[in-house]
Amino acid sequence: MNIQELFDLSGRVAIVTGGNGGLGLGMARGLAGAGANVVVAARDQAKTEQAVAELEELGVRALGLSVDVTQEQEIRTMVADTVSAFGRVDILVNNAGTVVRKTPDQTSTAEWDLVQDVNLRSSFLASREVYPHMKSQGGGKIIGIGSMYSIFGGGGSGAPYSASKGGVVQLCKSLAVAWAKDNIQSNAILPGWFMTTLTSDIPVNQPERYQMISGRIPTGRWGDVDELQGAVVFLSSKASDYVTGAVLTVDGGYSVM
Repeated sequence: MNIQELFDLSGRVAIVTGGNGGLGLGMARGLAGAGANVVVAARDQAKTEQAVAELEELGVRALGLSVDVTQEQEIRTMVADTVSAFGRVDILVNNAGTVVRKTPDQTSTAEWDLVQDVNLRSSFLASREVYPHMKSQGGGKIIGIGSMYSIFGGGGSGAPYSASKGGVVQLCKSLAVAWAKDNIQSNAILPGWFMTTLTSDIPVNQPERYQMISGRIPTGRWGDVDELQGAVVFLSSKASDYVTGAVLTVDGGYSVM
């Protein structure tokens, strides 16, 4: 097998939760660019339709599903609809996420539960739901999207968020051990600071914070969303068949400073 074939995802089917914008759409573009058919699962159907149209321009099939990842039945339906449309599911990217930016003493129980449900519980539920399909077809790839706060404490950025993203990493490792016998690889990507619609106002509205963060990044700049494509394609492809339980930082060196 040549090197191009190692990374070729032609004929594969990927689900990307929260894949209609930001980092999720950037990763979906990478998967589509490598040949995978992509299911975009998210709540905002208008954004999802735009994402699907963009992905189809890359020459693959794309499907948009309206999914609230806090609802177990909707996750079951998401996987069932994927298998009904494409006949299989090879890749799951657990990207859907939310954050509550409050200090721990100001965080309500409901806010804590919401962040855990969106970020961590949904990752478990979706992984459990794709498992029998991946097992029966001979293998698959599960990718959890963590955060720099999987490593560092969140403080004012939200204790629930940090706890959930630390949990995502440990979930990926646990799935890697449990399902290695089924040829299912489970790994985590930890994005650093990326410029998205959610962070684009930081340079203007929080210049001191922006400078503090930028000053810690060895590469001297924030990432572009498409710079996650290499990591997600690698962890979705044959090139990573002997990589499982790994944690890959994509952060310009931020975490080693």
